[in-house]
Amino acid sequence: MSRKDLVTLLSLALLWGASFLFMRIASPAFGPVFTTELRVSLAALTLIVYALLRKRPIGVLRHWKAFLILGGINAALPFTLICMAELHLSASMAAILNATTPMFTALAAWGMGQGKPGWSKSIGLAIGLGGVAVLVGWSPVPMEGKVLYSVFLSLGAALSYGFGGLYASHAGKGIEPLTLAIGQQLGASLVLLPLAIIYAPRHLPPASAVYSVIGLSFLCTSVAYLMYFRLIRNIGAVKTVTVTFLVPIFGILWGVLFLKESLYLNTVIGLVIILLSVTLVNRKSRESSQSRESRESRESRESRESKTLSS
Repeated sequence: MSRKDLVTLLSLALLWGASFLFMRIASPAFGPVFTTELRVSLAALTLIVYALLRKRPIGVLRHWKAFLILGGINAALPFTLICMAELHLSASMAAILNATTPMFTALAAWGMGQGKPGWSKSIGLAIGLGGVAVLVGWSPVPMEGKVLYSVFLSLGAALSYGFGGLYASHAGKGIEPLTLAIGQQLGASLVLLPLAIIYAPRHLPPASAVYSVIGLSFLCTSVAYLMYFRLIRNIGAVKTVTVTFLVPIFGILWGVLFLKESLYLNTVIGLVIILLSVTLVNRKSRESSQSRESRESRESRESRESKTLSS
């Protein structure tokens, strides 16, 4: 990995970690639904402008049904659930709970008949549940009522991401990544629009909430997606997935620095345990992805050599 790609990877983790900070500030002022609607709508607009400036095809109308589904389960629902959770949870805890997404992706794949988890994944899932138990059960903050309910909302968002990722891998075949990103944000915007009208804020939110929505939309969604696609192209999906381990670290950092959130021992231990579970859950899929990328690279090289010989 080049130094430039490493900087891009760290920047992506920084931005996605900051999204929990921005949601924690914006959600109480705008409301969870309206915050998410602004996020996906402004992000879609920014990506469309980017595509037009770069003279890249958009082509979202040909797959509008798939984009409505993808936008619903991979953006509208999880974004809103996290915003709801952060009405009562710290940004740090929300970021760590979101790191369970690979665990729930494995469970979603099993539930959809795409393979029973092997020993590595099963042990990883069990360890991950233990990490959540440490994070929640060993917290100095009383886990009762709304707080405990918010924990389940965060885990529900991770589960939604799991199903969304599986659907994207199936429905997104043959679709350009930029088109996929635009279609997802537009789909999410349309799905949420009726509820956003109902739950629109009745008063002008404070400047801090407005700036947070702007950061959430343009930086944590639009710019972050462009970085993500660049990394996929430059270093491959396997190395790019390491961002999963960095996002909660930055989420904790921003929460401590800007929201003065307390960092407890259970937070650190819970994070370490959950990241260990993510390593185990991803192990087999990462190895298969590496072999697949190696095979595709070899086939591409052989194809170029064949064309050279034929010419």
